[in-house]
Amino acid sequence: MGGAILLLIIGAAAGFIATRIMRMETDIVTTIVIGMAGALIGGLVLRALITVMGMLAGLVGAILGSVALIWLWKTYGKRR
Repeated sequence: MGGAILLLIIGAAAGFIATRIMRMETDIVTTIVIGMAGALIGGLVLRALITVMGMLAGLVGAILGSVALIWLWKTYGKRR
């Protein structure tokens, strides 16, 4: 029960802020629905971005590590 009330409050707040940013006049029910739907869409998009960025961060880390290893090899490796 408490979770549903919290969801309504957060949805109302998010919807209120979003409708003000977009300069849109809506009733309270529509504002709450917009906020809750926006939270769902935003949550899915955010999870997708975190997943992609996680993989991208792994690639960037691997490249940086490889570059550092090559630098160490050239700097302190076998001398001919």
